[in-house]
Amino acid sequence: MTKKSFAVLGLGRFGQSVVQTLVEAHQDVLAVDVKEEPVNEMMDVATQTLIADTRDEDVLRGLNIDTFDYVIVGIGNNMEASILTTMLTKELGAKKVIAKAETSDHGRVLKRVGADQVIFPERDMGHSIVRKLLSNHILNFIDLSDEYTLAEVVITDPNFVNQDLVKLDLRRRFDLTVIAIQHGHAINISPQPTDIVQLHDVLTVVGPIANVEKLDETLKK
Repeated sequence: MTKKSFAVLGLGRFGQSVVQTLVEAHQDVLAVDVKEEPVNEMMDVATQTLIADTRDEDVLRGLNIDTFDYVIVGIGNNMEASILTTMLTKELGAKKVIAKAETSDHGRVLKRVGADQVIFPERDMGHSIVRKLLSNHILNFIDLSDEYTLAEVVITDPNFVNQDLVKLDLRRRFDLTVIAIQHGHAINISPQPTDIVQLHDVLTVVGPIANVEKLDETLKK
């Protein structure tokens, strides 16, 4: 995995979870919050930590915010700070800013001030839980947009077992691309067309949300 640099601004539950996940993926992470307590909690986790007010343009300039591959604005309970931080990071040349929004109106404002991507963790978590409850074979969803998703699908249907990806032809049948196959603890990244799908394998697929749901309905229990 290529190592990238991330600045996570705001260390609430969401921000801390992002920091921990990125570090576990061996990425370089700067963790920043205006409060001392959450920064101390991340001190032994993140690559670097800093207590600072990201509403201060001089602070962000001092962080060389434009040198990070991604800036994640995880500030949630202070909408003013969230919006101002997002705006300043873009004005200072941040390459890609991903901002957390609490409401639809908050998200629209974040987009207007320059956020490259707006995420709604609480809303998306609710959607994900409901999908899992209603589906038979889908283990996880990560929505990439309003129309596209990345999903993990467990294979138990005999018609899909001991077939290679060419025969399954999920791209033609469902407009889905298989980007990984997990067999037990082994994960095959970028599988070949001739790779065989076995019972209880988990396929990671990318494509339209509706088509992932169609695949789930097609698979036998």
